[in-house]
Amino acid sequence: MEKEIVVKNLRLSENTREFIDGSSRSAEKLRTSYIGLGTYKPGWCWSKHAGKQTGKRSQNHIGYVISGSLVIKSPSGEEQIIGPGDAFELTAGHDAWVNGTEPCIALDFGCNQKHEND
Repeated sequence: MEKEIVVKNLRLSENTREFIDGSSRSAEKLRTSYIGLGTYKPGWCWSKHAGKQTGKRSQNHIGYVISGSLVIKSPSGEEQIIGPGDAFELTAGHDAWVNGTEPCIALDFGCNQKHEND
């Protein structure tokens, strides 16, 4: 029988990736979805520190910024700054980087079809 309540701790996750620059992201699979917690250092950039490390392009996902801010760039070149309290959805092929000198802490969410810790 499938568990009715699934609880995972992102801060204690064994599924944590450290990026080239020392930023990190943990991810936990729940019953029908996954959740990730990223702590991105100033200067972190998805294409330079995550995509380069994984050899993959960014995936479609939704998220929520807890603190700090990111600049996000769509595949067509549209840019937007997102910060604390902002929920967002990004299409595959986007780029993102920390805006300013404060680390960015953000959650991201997706379905359990197949998720990558990137």
